[in-house]
Amino acid sequence: MALLYGQLSGAQSLREIEAGLSSHRLRLYHVGTQAPSRSTLADANAKRPQEVFVSLFAHMVGQANRGLRKKLGEAVRLIDSTGLKLSSASDWAHYSAGVCGAKLHVVYDPDADRPLYAVVSTARVHDITPAKAMPIEAGATYVFDLGYYDYGWWAELHDAGCRIVTRFKKNTPLAVIEELTVTVGSPVLSDRIGHLPERMAKSRKNPFGDPVRELRINTDTGKELRILTNDLDAPAEEIAELYKRRWQVELFFRWIKQTLKIRHFLGTSENAVRIQVAVALIAFLVLRLAQAAAKTIKSPLAFARLVRANLMHRRSLDALLDRPPPISRDDRQLALSLNPF
Repeated sequence: MALLYGQLSGAQSLREIEAGLSSHRLRLYHVGTQAPSRSTLADANAKRPQEVFVSLFAHMVGQANRGLRKKLGEAVRLIDSTGLKLSSASDWAHYSAGVCGAKLHVVYDPDADRPLYAVVSTARVHDITPAKAMPIEAGATYVFDLGYYDYGWWAELHDAGCRIVTRFKKNTPLAVIEELTVTVGSPVLSDRIGHLPERMAKSRKNPFGDPVRELRINTDTGKELRILTNDLDAPAEEIAELYKRRWQVELFFRWIKQTLKIRHFLGTSENAVRIQVAVALIAFLVLRLAQAAAKTIKSPLAFARLVRANLMHRRSLDALLDRPPPISRDDRQLALSLNPF
C-alpha cells in the first residue's frame, strides 16, 4: 500500500512516503492500513520477496484480461525492452565504470493497452535471453525489432502457429523463390518470398527452414526498411501496419517513466528495484482499470493527474471533474490535529 501510494502520489523517497501517509493517517482505515515508518519501509524493500509483487501483477493481468480473449490469430503481442538507470551503489547491476543499469522486458497488448508479461534483468543481459523464457501464446502475432534476432526462437514461434513480424538485418541474404506484385504508389517497394540462410554462426544448421517473406517499405521519413514475416498470404499493407504498431510499446514505456516512478528508485538492492518496477506496473493496471470504469475521462494522463490530486479523498471516480466535495468529519479532525489553533 505504501509503495502504491508513492507511485500514485509522485513521492520521490521513502521519507516522503512516510510523511505523506502520516499526514493522512486518519483516512488510512478506509484501506485497512496505517502510516509506516521509514525504517520499516526500508526493511521491507530489502527483505520482502519480490516474487509476491510480480505474482500479484501477473494475477491482476489475468483478471483484467477476462472478457478480452480474442479469436485465434487476432491477438497482437508487442515485445520490447527499456533501460532503467540505477544508482552507482547498485553493484548487482554494474555495467561499466561508474554506470549501473537494468532493463524492463515487456510483452504488451496494444489492443487492451496494457502489459501482459514483464521481467527485469541487468543491462548486460541481451534482449533475446528473457524473450526465450516468455510464455508463447499459440496463434498470436508477435511483433519485435532487431534485438530479438534469433532463428531458433523464431522457429519455436513458427511451430506454435504464431505470426512473426520483425526486421531483416542489413547483411541477411534471402534466397528468393517467388516475386509478388505490389500496388503502384503504395509504400511497399517489393514483396518477395524466399529462404533464410541454411547455416548460422559456426556453421550450425538454421532450424528455421520454412519460407519467409520480405517486404521492402518506405517509411514516412523516407527510410527504407526490410520487414520479415512468416505470413505468406496477408496483404503487404497489413504486415507493414503491424510493424508500425510496435511504437505503441515505446509510448507505454514513455508514459510509465513520465507518470509513474521508475526513473528514480527508492532502494539500490536488486530486490528493491524489482519490487518498485512490479508496483509501478500494478499502479498502471489500477489506473487503466479505474479509467475504464469511470468512462468520463478519455485521456490517461489527465486521469492520472486527477487521481493524484484526489488520491486521499473519498470521491466517486465519475465526480473527479465536479466541484470539490464538502469537508468531511475526518478532514476536520485531521486539520485540528495538524493545527489545533
